[in-house]
Amino acid sequence: MTKITALPTDIVRALQEGGPDAHGQVPERAVAEGGPNPCRHCLQYIPEGKEMLILAHRPFPEAQPYAETGPIFLCADRCARHEGEDVPEVLERAPDYLIKGYSADHRIVYGTGIVIPQAEMMAQAEAIFGDERVDYIHIRSARNNCYQARIDRG
Repeated sequence: MTKITALPTDIVRALQEGGPDAHGQVPERAVAEGGPNPCRHCLQYIPEGKEMLILAHRPFPEAQPYAETGPIFLCADRCARHEGEDVPEVLERAPDYLIKGYSADHRIVYGTGIVIPQAEMMAQAEAIFGDERVDYIHIRSARNNCYQARIDRG
């Protein structure tokens, strides 16, 4: 059993309150265009016309060679964190995603990375978790490599 894990609320609230991103900068504020702006906390698309944050995020506890940093969007206003086993809205629209496993020391487990059709993603995640070295899996955009969410064992 696996579950989709959104960004932790404490990290998101600090950013919504003007805290620094992974590059030490204050998140940029912009107006959402709708569909192309997925919030990594509620895992919903930020509605068109709503204020959003654009920032650099490193979904790892510390900087190290495998700790990729990249741009993400967040709702500028408080939103509820995605919880539950359902695949969230932001992971339903793209035809495919890049998924890859990471070890407990936050290193890529080579041989686990794959661009996979969306409909097969969660089954492939289960297969990746068959490798005992894998502690968690990242879901990234297959086109821009942007971090989307994490998959954890349920």
